[in-house]
Amino acid sequence: MTRLESSDPPASQSLHDLTCWVVTDGKAGMEIQCLGLAEAMGCVPLVKRVSVGKPWRWMPAALLRKPFKAPLGTLGPKGDSLSPPWPDLWIASGRQTVPLTRDMKRLSGGRTFTVQVQNPAIDPAAFDLIVTPEHDRLRAENVLTTRGALGRITAERLAAAAEHFEPLYAHLPARRIAVLIGGNNKVFRMTADLMTKLTGQLARLVREEGVGLMVTPSRRTGARNEEILRRGLEGLPAHIWDGNGENPYFGMLGLADAIVCTGDSVNMVSESASTGKPVHIVQLEGGSAKFRRFHQAMQAAGITRPFTGALEQWSYTPLDETHRVADEIRRRLRARLAATG
Repeated sequence: MTRLESSDPPASQSLHDLTCWVVTDGKAGMEIQCLGLAEAMGCVPLVKRVSVGKPWRWMPAALLRKPFKAPLGTLGPKGDSLSPPWPDLWIASGRQTVPLTRDMKRLSGGRTFTVQVQNPAIDPAAFDLIVTPEHDRLRAENVLTTRGALGRITAERLAAAAEHFEPLYAHLPARRIAVLIGGNNKVFRMTADLMTKLTGQLARLVREEGVGLMVTPSRRTGARNEEILRRGLEGLPAHIWDGNGENPYFGMLGLADAIVCTGDSVNMVSESASTGKPVHIVQLEGGSAKFRRFHQAMQAAGITRPFTGALEQWSYTPLDETHRVADEIRRRLRARLAATG
């Protein structure tokens, strides 16, 4: 019999009392999505990071057919311990977590509700719920598709961050633009020519429209590109975060009147779109069919527009896929409770 507690609770029991694990391979972009979903569920999750050794980390999840057994001990030399008591809610992401999520239902006796974020590349029936972007094209009864990535942004969090980081940007003009710069990854390239062009466009905005720039490069931007950026904006009302101290990312989003964002990160674009502010996308070299479908859908929905060097004004309903997914998990959990109560 499927259950959420050691003895079946009434259907009216508060779902806020659920125990929750967030299980990832430690990649920040994936972990943020799982944490955001757990928080939207009202849970304070226990974070578990797995570290599977070679050659298993390179193998597709579909080939890892041997189920694991409890107690698991530590997964890899840097992995956390996974052992009972198992949680009520398991939210996982990353290839290394797929076999664990697949086997959790058996280990927990059907007690744990399993959610896998991103396409697991194995039979969807192995999970209670899969949450994956529309552009992945995975469809099944237990697959919930999202327009963008899940995240931790809420209106309250942005407001608090804006107040906290206001002193950092107080020297800038009142009209402020958040500039979020990614860089090279498996499918995109941030070239020196591209960075030179983007820096020139940003400098013109400052001079011609009197805006202030709140800029954050990433580790993927690269030292050469960051040097081009800093030289091109030198002496202008622009604050470029150097990676030291408290990350002002949420504060930038909260304080911005508009956002300029490179298109190499679904997470970064989705978080920008959670603000309801105009999101201008800088296209890098390269790309993939999945990214093209994502950007086409965001533009078709009126959420983003390509960055042409000019700032445009438009409105849309802020993206809030995380809370929509949380509501669906609650619905399914209540249905399970009702069926077993």
